[in-house]
Amino acid sequence: MQFHRSTGTLVHPTSFPSAYGMGDLGPAAYRFIDFLVDTNQSIWQILPLGPTGYGNSPYASYSAFAGNHYLISPELLVKKGLLTDQEVRMETIPATVKADYDTAFRIKDRLLGMAAERFKEKNDSLMAEQFTHFRQDNQWWLPDYTLFMACSEHYGYRPWNQWEEGLRKRKKMTLEDYRNKLTDRIAYHEWCQFEFFQQWHAVREYANDRNIIVIGDIPIFVDHNSADVWSHSELFEVDKDGNRILVSGVPPDYFSETGQLWGNPLYRWKVMEKNGFEWWVKRFEQMFSLFDAIRVDHFRGFEAYWEVKATEKTAIKGRWVKGPRNKLFDTIRERLGELPIIAEDLGVLTKEVIELRDSYNFPGMKILQFAFSDNAANSFLPHNYKTSNCVIYTGTHDNDTTIGWYNKGTDLEKHHSREYMQVDGTNIVWDMIRLGMLSVADMAIFPLQDYMNLDSEHRMNFPGTASGNWEWRYTEDMLAGVDREHIRYLIKLSNRDAKNGDQDANLVSIQAEGVDNL
Repeated sequence: MQFHRSTGTLVHPTSFPSAYGMGDLGPAAYRFIDFLVDTNQSIWQILPLGPTGYGNSPYASYSAFAGNHYLISPELLVKKGLLTDQEVRMETIPATVKADYDTAFRIKDRLLGMAAERFKEKNDSLMAEQFTHFRQDNQWWLPDYTLFMACSEHYGYRPWNQWEEGLRKRKKMTLEDYRNKLTDRIAYHEWCQFEFFQQWHAVREYANDRNIIVIGDIPIFVDHNSADVWSHSELFEVDKDGNRILVSGVPPDYFSETGQLWGNPLYRWKVMEKNGFEWWVKRFEQMFSLFDAIRVDHFRGFEAYWEVKATEKTAIKGRWVKGPRNKLFDTIRERLGELPIIAEDLGVLTKEVIELRDSYNFPGMKILQFAFSDNAANSFLPHNYKTSNCVIYTGTHDNDTTIGWYNKGTDLEKHHSREYMQVDGTNIVWDMIRLGMLSVADMAIFPLQDYMNLDSEHRMNFPGTASGNWEWRYTEDMLAGVDREHIRYLIKLSNRDAKNGDQDANLVSIQAEGVDNL
């Protein structure tokens, strides 16, 4: 499907201001949506919302279905009567421009624990009914996830393939034994998921009511230490003891000379095909209950993926293996209808990848930071876009900020960017945003750091590194300092105004086609 001409901002909820060490779904999330409305934007794009494990990466989650309960807002729990103002105020810390995850986890573990107990004691009939419905509606994944998390805590967060054999191999009697032994922790994690999804749906509804669509992100692979691999090990390349056999990555590229060894266990696509790709259908169905559209990460991996033996130390020694291609997406379309999907089609693109993307009319991505190689045929240069059915970015969460990119760029890149835009480079961020806005791309989305004119210290992720990522946050003053009038000017100049009546009609059409049919 094709999206309407619009613009928006890329920022993850962990980057919101808060007094608890990391951003969450509380008041700052609503103020950010108000910022989008005030500047006539109509898109909010985020990173994956799953519970994070090692390194706090949203792309390394304990579950492909669960939500990150550390995004639950204590302020909203006060409004529900599950915490008091005094209890919440006692746990606050000064806001910073970097997330302090360890402190945030300690604070929220304590607050969420108290709130969960009060929820149980409160005996509110409406909340109890909603909780019951939530548990029933999510039977496909919730029991396995909550047991997995309770067992992870029991084993000191050691990976599941290091648990006792009966649990590792999911023997029925052992599973029942642990369900009985860890009843309280399982109940706690059930409530956390219930509260997370309540808070998330409220945020999304607030955005939708103001003609803001929310674009989520679905990683192609899942983490080895996840409830998904533990509970559906037959679908993944792991041995009988749960150890990885074949893992994911990408060969050497722009980001790394040795490639990127992600380490996620690869899928057994033939096994998945035999059961009608049921796990994937459920996964997409879940995503479209949460978002208006989704960016499918590493889209090329569905056509062909880089296979590396789990014993390798880098991604250099690997091979391309054919993926499920049309079989998967045809099945998803047959089961769920036409879906608003953005294909993350960066990296080495083959004719087959392009054909797969275009056969479903999925828009691809255009990154302006990749455009200025002094090659007039560079596919990222706006004059080479063969269709408006694409999304343009200055950069994504994996790129430097635009100021950082420019300052570290080669003389050739700097010169070509100045020549192409006919500027002197003193205002490079707004020049790049203007170029993106005026392009033919249907959607123009920019990281919030660029709207704030920030340098490399505010970068979100350094691909190929394991620590120091996903920490960036902004303060309320930083958001207040954004030149909103200039954003409104560029949006009007480029015909991307969310208040245009035709655009509103198209937005409703997107939501109807992509969500209501589920």
